[in-house]
Amino acid sequence: MTDKPWQRRPSALARQALAFYAALIVYGSWYPFYGWRSLGLAPFAYLTDPLPQYLTLFDVVTNVLGYMPLGALVVLAVYPRVRGSLAVGLAFGAGALLSALMEAGQTYLPTRIASNLDLAANALGALLGAALMSPATGALLDRGLFRRIRFLWFERDSAAITCIAALWPFATMFPAPRLFGLGDWPRALWLRFDAGMQETLLAWAPAAWHVPSWPGFISAWLPDDGWEALITALNLLAAGALASLPMRRRAPRRLLLVAFIVSTLAVKAGATFLQSQSGLAFDWATPGALIGLACGTAAVLLVLVLPFAWRATLAATALMTALIFVNLLPVNPYFDVVLADWRQGRYLHFNGLAHWLAWTWPYAALVWLAFSAERAWLTRRRASGGQRT
Repeated sequence: MTDKPWQRRPSALARQALAFYAALIVYGSWYPFYGWRSLGLAPFAYLTDPLPQYLTLFDVVTNVLGYMPLGALVVLAVYPRVRGSLAVGLAFGAGALLSALMEAGQTYLPTRIASNLDLAANALGALLGAALMSPATGALLDRGLFRRIRFLWFERDSAAITCIAALWPFATMFPAPRLFGLGDWPRALWLRFDAGMQETLLAWAPAAWHVPSWPGFISAWLPDDGWEALITALNLLAAGALASLPMRRRAPRRLLLVAFIVSTLAVKAGATFLQSQSGLAFDWATPGALIGLACGTAAVLLVLVLPFAWRATLAATALMTALIFVNLLPVNPYFDVVLADWRQGRYLHFNGLAHWLAWTWPYAALVWLAFSAERAWLTRRRASGGQRT
């Protein structure tokens, strides 16, 4: 039986996910991106080095698992132009080439060590991921249950917002003074300035902004548990409303959003358990955070009755409000204890990547919402112009 033209379509989401995952590998391999220097070694000299004297099963397994998604995404991204064993071979070659370049770059980083064993483990991971994905590609993208669900439950051309929403659970992993309090890099940048630079910047600001001790002035409005509940609820409402935007009305949206929230908490607890030196998994579950979780979940389920435009507006408003409070409120002094318990250099600079996601996710979501609003406005303008003519 021959395939109909509509039965084999490339996946934009797979290509975007592949590009993002490859960027994550580059980030994890070359972080912290400074201190580059030549040690007098050729970049690919590690290929002929003897195997490392000290081998740990954990490192080998981690390298294999880290490249398995890359191999699977390559197979999905090249479909339907390349399929079967050829796609598996392409994924294996791409994974090996990327790993070889990453290891070669590590030759110039004093904090990293280029290893032929890491290259072999990464290439094996890409091969295994591709081999496991290849038989399921057609069922996933063309004719299977997942494809039917994807088109029944989710809007077409929603790859970008789906990726942004899917990143939110991982953006919440890094410890924050208040649960889900993401996007505090403006405050971190402000604190890096000396007093003279701060005074210069304030001199350019409107006089109405020159309120003495903004953090103390705002924090007096609510107790600390109240602020944590509010920030948690606002961010949860924003993330849930954003995740609902690509969902069709016929989809089980409430069930999907509850699963989204539960998976976020599971990722948060798992990351805290792995990174915490004391092995705690729920030290973030303070009374204020639990109240915010309950209120935010209820708000997310209630706003589903609203149309797309209202949900997008609520997501943007909640995000911007939360960002203002996150950057102006003083940090709880007990947060230093929590941050000190977080392992700062474990799992291929996992800390730096988690912190980067926590800093940038709200702004990436706001950029998408702004472009979406502009696109909707231009569409209405063209429609009204056509009616007048």
